[in-house]
Amino acid sequence: MIETVLKKFGLNDKEISIYLSLLKLGSAPVRAVALQAEINRTTTHDILNKLIDEGLVSFVDKTKHRYFTAESPEHFLHSLKIREQNINRLEQDIKEILPELKSLYEKSESKPKAKYFEGNTGLRAIMEDVLISVGRSSNKQYYVYSSSSIRDTLYNVFPEWNKERIKKNISVQSISIGPGGKLHGMDERKWISKKEDAPTYTMIYAGKLALISLDETGDPIGVVVEDMNTYKTQAMIFKELWVKI
Repeated sequence: MIETVLKKFGLNDKEISIYLSLLKLGSAPVRAVALQAEINRTTTHDILNKLIDEGLVSFVDKTKHRYFTAESPEHFLHSLKIREQNINRLEQDIKEILPELKSLYEKSESKPKAKYFEGNTGLRAIMEDVLISVGRSSNKQYYVYSSSSIRDTLYNVFPEWNKERIKKNISVQSISIGPGGKLHGMDERKWISKKEDAPTYTMIYAGKLALISLDETGDPIGVVVEDMNTYKTQAMIFKELWVKI
């Protein structure tokens, strides 16, 4: 229980061991503290200095050695109050610089961004981003170049995908490359080819372009490009192709 609470305070295992050792010893030189805590002398010395900075340990220089003493456990409460005061001051400081930070952020919004994802967790993150981004958009529709060799991977990672999409009132147009593919509701599907497959599954949505494929071991990898001009270009090409199929 003691160790758990002290970890929440921010101390690691060695720091806790040394502080508790000092409580037991009362006042002792580095060597005695190191023996009690079963930690080498150099590390013990470094940790004692850190605990001094935290206000948890004090020292007295005697004739030949420096003796260390643990401060009263009540100091933890005092330390928390100081931290609370520092956090309150930091909150005010952040509020003051927030307008400038937001200005910098808004300027960066106009610049293209690319994010890389890998594995099932990364693929799930991309799919969730589609639902969130399109769900927030006024145009609740996105476009897909569907690859039959990757389609099953998507649904295995996110089995409830279409259910969640329909719940959010999001529609999709899919151009399939390869065999298979069926309708689930609020979706349309056309085929370029039912024989040849494509190595990449592409999603065009809410100012973004997601490119998903499989690496040499069969694990999913993906790149999401966030750029309105890229999105508009790809959406325009998709729509032109859609009406011609």
